[in-house]
Amino acid sequence: MSATPVLCIVGQSGSGKTTYIERLIPELKKRGYRLAVIKHHPHDFDVDVEGKDSWRYMQAGSDAAMVSAPHKIALTRYVDHDLSPGELVDLVGDGLDMVIIEGFKKSDAPKIEVHRAALGNDLACAARDLIAVATDEKLDIPVEQYDLNDISAIVDFIEARFLKKT
Repeated sequence: MSATPVLCIVGQSGSGKTTYIERLIPELKKRGYRLAVIKHHPHDFDVDVEGKDSWRYMQAGSDAAMVSAPHKIALTRYVDHDLSPGELVDLVGDGLDMVIIEGFKKSDAPKIEVHRAALGNDLACAARDLIAVATDEKLDIPVEQYDLNDISAIVDFIEARFLKKT
């Protein structure tokens, strides 16, 4: 398994997880880090476009199909179980400083929860793996809390916790 740090971004539906990750990426990139983002989806999904070659290969019975271009690749692969964060990181490959995963609230990976007061006080994540909350209100919980709009501060926290070697 890869030694690449994994951080899950979790939260209730509608809390803004994807938007929050979109805001984290440029700040981490500005600081010189290489990263990947993985979206965990608890249900089946399809990324192939019907009729395209890769879709046709999968329909014909291939267990995996990859599309390769000079600047990116896309892989579709059937699996026999919901892969763990570590297994997903291994698929993404080497050369990354961090992998951010949207979801996996039940995994053992460390998590930052995106919380909005409008959705209620309940958190989506179990406290044992929760390392911080990005929120628009002060919560009575024993973990670090950051303002949803203070991206620099949460990236400082991520950097200190996962990326800076002492």
